[in-house]
Amino acid sequence: MKRVKNYINGEWVDSETKEYGEVWCPATGEKIGEAPFSTANDVDRAARAAKEAYWEWRCTPPLTRARYFFKLKNLFEESFEDIARILVTEEGKTLDESRGEVRRMIENVEHATGVTTLMTGYNLEDIAHGIDCTAEPQPIGVFGVIAPFNFPAMVPWWFLPYAVVSGNTYIVKPSEQVPMTQTRIFEAIDACGFPEGVINMVHGARDAVNGMLYHPDIKGISFVGQSSTARYVYKACGETGKRVQSLGGAKNFVLVMPDAELDKSMPSLITSFYGCAGERCLSGSVLVAVGDVYKELKEKFVAAAKSLKVGNGLQEGIQMGPVVSKKHKEKVLGYIEKGIQEGAKLILDGRNIKIEGYPNGFFIGPTIFDEVHPEMTIAREEIFGPVVSLIHVKNLDEGLKLIENSEYGNAACLYTTSGKTAREFKYRAVASMMGINLGVAAPMSFFPFGGAKGSFFGDIKGHGREVFQFFTDTKVVIQRWT
Repeated sequence: MKRVKNYINGEWVDSETKEYGEVWCPATGEKIGEAPFSTANDVDRAARAAKEAYWEWRCTPPLTRARYFFKLKNLFEESFEDIARILVTEEGKTLDESRGEVRRMIENVEHATGVTTLMTGYNLEDIAHGIDCTAEPQPIGVFGVIAPFNFPAMVPWWFLPYAVVSGNTYIVKPSEQVPMTQTRIFEAIDACGFPEGVINMVHGARDAVNGMLYHPDIKGISFVGQSSTARYVYKACGETGKRVQSLGGAKNFVLVMPDAELDKSMPSLITSFYGCAGERCLSGSVLVAVGDVYKELKEKFVAAAKSLKVGNGLQEGIQMGPVVSKKHKEKVLGYIEKGIQEGAKLILDGRNIKIEGYPNGFFIGPTIFDEVHPEMTIAREEIFGPVVSLIHVKNLDEGLKLIENSEYGNAACLYTTSGKTAREFKYRAVASMMGINLGVAAPMSFFPFGGAKGSFFGDIKGHGREVFQFFTDTKVVIQRWT
């Protein structure tokens, strides 16, 4: 059993705490490690190290900073399979899903190395007689990320490489449920030879989070998690004057039109709803059958869901793993009970699934509710599990109204063969990430990531070219020489 440590100022160090959280393997139900519930003093130690390292790192030429990430990219490639397997073991994904996550992490490193073109300023001569003006993006100081459990490798790297390559220093706070993946990643960081204090990691829960939110030397926070916490992070950063990008939860609607090619669409539909066991902010949650596609869609979707191979994600061929913890399994089962109580029809029940050889795993099978009404809890709240709500509407307008009335606005998807319908959907749907004939609208690293309404609190979203604006301040210099 492994007890992970913090990484501060280029060294692996113990937390001052005596409290440790348990790390479990979701497939076996066995305890596999412990992570410290680090204190505000631990955060302060990391923040002071990052602040001390900042000025020298800020004065390092951008191309030199980028070279560290070129080297780190190669180290990640060498440890690719190891990182992916650790991720499966502590989070529960399948191997294919974990490999895809690690690849997305690396793509963010690759994109960030373009700092010399992505971080350039601009100038204009003779804005008045003999006066020139330049706009120069410059780093700000210490930044940090508070990361979720569901993408332990990828999510911190939506932010970290852009902040650091821009000249800032950084602190990562992984989820206390899945600390081992980032620990393995930081072993590569340690081997890469970054200057001491440039990149740090502090494990922990509430005390560590609050330590970061209220530390005077931390200039900005990136957060990904449930919306209630995202609001809290956003408010705290507003009170303390920090920059903030706070990504919250989701309730994503997937509309299927009567003209959709169901047989071709079914694989991506199933992956959308049941990929990562539904534990992702881009997961499909509400399947909306538009018009007379309802009966055929229901039959084919239920059949495809029944055929999914559920099990330990370390085994090749497994298509869906367990949820992350016993506590989260109980939460998802509670939503299923709520759906039954409110009158939805359970047409595929995943509550009592048995996985041979893994009697203690946190498994829930694919679950489908029919005859769901928009006011039901399962149609409104984020479940974060393999539970699908099927709603039948008459036309596109009714489907768009469902999206508009939701408190969330992360993603929305449409299946159709009509360009006109797709254009109207794209124009009217209130969500920031959209898929057309794709079930999961997951932007690549060179496009922004983030939602709308209750799914996002802040101004500048994750990765993409715009993220450099979050990690820099534009200094305007107006000058005249005589």
